[in-house]
Amino acid sequence: ILSSHYRSPLNCGEEALEQAKAGLTRLYTVLRGLPGRKIVAELGSEWRERFHAAMSDDFHTPAALAVLFDLNREINRLRDEGSEVAAPLATLLRELAGVLGLLQQDAEDFLRGDETNIHWIEERIAARAAARLARDFAGADGIRQELTAAGVILEDGPGGTTWRQE
Repeated sequence: ILSSHYRSPLNCGEEALEQAKAGLTRLYTVLRGLPGRKIVAELGSEWRERFHAAMSDDFHTPAALAVLFDLNREINRLRDEGSEVAAPLATLLRELAGVLGLLQQDAEDFLRGDETNIHWIEERIAARAAARLARDFAGADGIRQELTAAGVILEDGPGGTTWRQE
């Protein structure tokens, strides 16, 4: 609904819903692992002004969403550089998205999805880690493929393996 102007026809087809879910997943993914921090006023002023300008322009939610995704890219860039500015900007992203009713859930909870399979997924990830430690890379790859077939996306990083539902 937010990706269309309120006076435009809505596209609520399956493809539009999948695109909306993918966009929301991108926004939550950038919040993963970044603690909320106080926003330095001058740091977020450009983003805040762009967002408010879009909303003041006849409630132009597609433009406001574009600002959120631009901010999302900037946070990713800063996090990749190891900048401490990423965390306060993530707080700003959550604040601005909250105006549209977005990003109200904890990032980990959203990205992990349905609670019913968490125990099984965590067991499979632990088994994969053990296989990798034992240098059984074929076994580890098999577990990754099993999880991928179940709709689980693994993301290996310096801090270990994180996961999210597809």
